[in-house]
Amino acid sequence: MRHLFLWLLLFCAPALADPPAGYDFVDHDTGLARARAESKPVLLYFGRYGCAWCEHTNRKTFGDPEIRRIYTEHYVLVYVDAEGGRRLRLPSGERITEAELGARLGAYATPLFVFLTPEGRQVAKIPGFKTVEDFKAYDRYVRGRHYERQGLMEFLEGRP
Repeated sequence: MRHLFLWLLLFCAPALADPPAGYDFVDHDTGLARARAESKPVLLYFGRYGCAWCEHTNRKTFGDPEIRRIYTEHYVLVYVDAEGGRRLRLPSGERITEAELGARLGAYATPLFVFLTPEGRQVAKIPGFKTVEDFKAYDRYVRGRHYERQGLMEFLEGRP
């Protein structure tokens, strides 16, 4: 009987997605409040348990010391389990689950990265594995406030 209980505990307990190690990722509501208080942009990372590309991104991209420095100093980091049921509050005041937020933002595949202004306005949505150089370019786009003048693709292509 004891073995059955352990088996059920191991295999039936809900699995949680993990943000990259060594970063101060917080939950959605805490992150949006912190962003407003500190006037910092938000990096919203949608991941999920068992996502091989999320793990690859965590190791290859977020494992880079310069990316860690840039993003921990200049952003509020929010991690959302794209399949999670935890409830959160949108800037409008509406309450929805993590999975519902993911569906609204098109997080049908993970990882998905969404950059927000300190007020919670979306400025860029980037799906899939991205490199260290990609994340450096996104940082220049967001912190330079280039989204006020052009879209992300225009910026990345070097068009004014």
